[in-house]
Amino acid sequence: MRNMKYRAAAALLAVSVAAAGLTGCGVGSKLDKNAVVATVGEEKINLGVANFYARYQQVQVESSYAQMLGMAGEDLWAQELTEGETYEDTIKDGVLKGLEQMYILKSHMADYSVEITEEEQAKIDKAAFEFVDKNNLEAKEMTTADEKVVGELLTLLTIQKKMTDAMTADVSTEVSDEEAAQKKMQYVSFSYSKTAEDGSSATMTEEEKAAVKASAQAFADGAGAAEDFAAYATEQGYEATDKTFDAEDTSPSTEMIAAVNALSEGQTSGVIESENGCYVAKLVSALDREATDAEKQSIINQRKNDRFTEIYEGWEKAAKVEVDEKVWEKVDFVSQGVTMKEVEEESADNTTEK
Repeated sequence: MRNMKYRAAAALLAVSVAAAGLTGCGVGSKLDKNAVVATVGEEKINLGVANFYARYQQVQVESSYAQMLGMAGEDLWAQELTEGETYEDTIKDGVLKGLEQMYILKSHMADYSVEITEEEQAKIDKAAFEFVDKNNLEAKEMTTADEKVVGELLTLLTIQKKMTDAMTADVSTEVSDEEAAQKKMQYVSFSYSKTAEDGSSATMTEEEKAAVKASAQAFADGAGAAEDFAAYATEQGYEATDKTFDAEDTSPSTEMIAAVNALSEGQTSGVIESENGCYVAKLVSALDREATDAEKQSIINQRKNDRFTEIYEGWEKAAKVEVDEKVWEKVDFVSQGVTMKEVEEESADNTTEK
């Protein structure tokens, strides 16, 4: 799954890069675009390309997660995810692994007769020009975004997509309803948790649990005869939750999944007890079409991911990769930030500003 993660991030960049602009802010000396940050076999990864790819990953994270987590970019990047490894370390490691993958795939293009067509090259050149044309000098220097750098990254992303398609072309896309079957339920939960005086969550006493179970039983007695389970739940002051599932699901509890999975379509359960509470559920559908079709696609995607990983890991093990840490450490998220904002233009493009 690790390789698929990097390729998914790369695909996002491929879509965004032609329509977005970057503006840098912060400090730092001008980077040497031609410095070699890593070698992959005979291929050299220049700092210009690595820095540009890193900055685009940075702007995506800072635009989304920093705001969601309620912290400034510098605080986010300095935060340790594990002992001795910051969020910046993690993202930068992902950037290098992603670029490593792209160059390894590039070196195997002939294995699958993959090439960049004239039409694709023209689109890459146009996208690179338009991207660079939208940015001011400060942004270009800080993100090392000239036409050559942007064009190189877009070329690598295009190769990555074409190689992935070629490597997984013979994967079967046939998935039966039986293999992907997803059922649908509605359920009401009766929790054994309570709020303590200090506001924390606490487990109920056995006496309190018994009272909760009695409430669940009273609800179950009426729900079995109700035509509309959700409406009945509302009438009784509860809220029904919709859920699609299969026998392998474990949420909200394995006991509940097993009990509902054994029901016939349209049947309502009795009280299902688990360690954390009770449930009453109705099996709405023994085969939810939308959820089953989505599961089919998930199975196909997993098959493709497995095939890609099987082939790629062999190439990765055989590839000689060397990283110049002194060059790579010059890319610093903490003191060099990037931001993004919407601007009103005819094309409704996204740009970033200081």
